[in-house]
Amino acid sequence: MSQQELLKRVVEALDLNEVDYMITGSTASSLQGEPRSTHDIDVVVAIQETDINQLIHAFPPPDYYLDAAAIREAIAQGSMFNLLDVREGDKVDFWMLTNRLFDQSRFARKYEEEVLGMKVKVSRPEDTILAKLQWAALSGGSEKQLIDAMRVYEVQHGDLDMGYLREWAEQLNVGPALDRIKKEAEPL
Repeated sequence: MSQQELLKRVVEALDLNEVDYMITGSTASSLQGEPRSTHDIDVVVAIQETDINQLIHAFPPPDYYLDAAAIREAIAQGSMFNLLDVREGDKVDFWMLTNRLFDQSRFARKYEEEVLGMKVKVSRPEDTILAKLQWAALSGGSEKQLIDAMRVYEVQHGDLDMGYLREWAEQLNVGPALDRIKKEAEPL
């Protein structure tokens, strides 16, 4: 199963079980900026304990590895859990929706985009940029994350809510990184 097919299967399972979600990370930046290969699919989820069995059922062994205890722990700690496609080696990182203001804001702003012939809930471009800038800071200045943010900025430039972008960049302490990508970007 290709990574695209895995994404489709994940979205179908979440929709079927009425689990609200948002595609983020490099999958979102590839849709909104410059496509690039990625090792995983990042999905923010608002999952409850009552959803665990249905999710496990949607991805049965031996083709998949999905651990119910890891899901429970992620729910309790507001962290993340993984789904592995054992045959292909692809991975989905499910990030729990937290109560942090930025997480709540970006989740509320998600939109639907046509991907692989289906509607998929995706992080808005401004939020993709901000999340990439945060990851760059957390990883000690990852150029890959900064370039992803810059490419989204370049492609989406004319449609970005610059006030929102600036306000959250300041709150998240990534203002200098935003200034850098704005300076180095070549809007299309």
